Parts: sequence; C-alpha cells; structure tokens
Amino acid sequence: QVQLVESGGGLVQPGGSLRLSCAASGSIFSRYVMNWFRQAPGKQRELVAAIAGGGDTNYADSVKGRFIISRDNAKNTVYLQMNSLKPEDTAVYYCNVGLSWSIRLNYWGQGTQVTVSS
Repeated sequence: QVQLVESGGGLVQPGGSLRLSCAASGSIFSRYVMNWFRQAPGKQRELVAAIAGGGDTNYADSVKGRFIISRDNAKNTVYLQMNSLKPEDTAVYYCNVGLSWSIRLNYWGQGTQVTVSS
C-alpha cells in the first residue's frame, strides 16, 4: 500500500512559477518510477513528467523546457518545478507511482489544483 499526498498548487499568473510536492509513504520509494499527471476539465488525464529511482526523466512535449521533475529519496518526496506557466497548464495535478516507465500502479494522491490566469 502506498499513500501519496500532493501539495503546492494555487493560482498564478501566466509566466509565473509553482513548485508541486508529493510525499509518499513506504520504505521502497527509491525503487519506484514517480509520475506527475494532470487532468483539465473535460479532458483525459495525461502524463506530464516521470522520474526513475536513479534520476532519469521523461517529459511530455508540452512541458519540455518549462517543467523540471526531481526527487529526494531520503524524504520520499517527488517535486515538479513548473516555470513559464501558461493558461493551458491549468489542471488538477496528481502524483502516481510506477514499476517502470510503462507499468503504473493504481495509487493516486488527492490531487492539487493549479490555475494559471491573469
């Protein structure tokens, strides 16, 4: 059983920055691939970024060069630094765990709302 708690969302103006955090329970955090997904109203949930235990990363094309995913295995926490935010980044952001890049477990946090608006 893995529990995930996201934080750090909020309202920000276009061009601004936010840093999301996801704290995970469990003693084998470092073995998981950690994923950030987002879901905008009326749209499917989509993968934003992922990071393996050793630090390798993958990003959706829409956020490359603007978002940075990182992790602190000692704190069982994964972060998503979001820069140059756009209105289309508005969504609920969710943390998720996976066994590999493509095998994702059905553990999700409650989500954190990010709203980009002037």
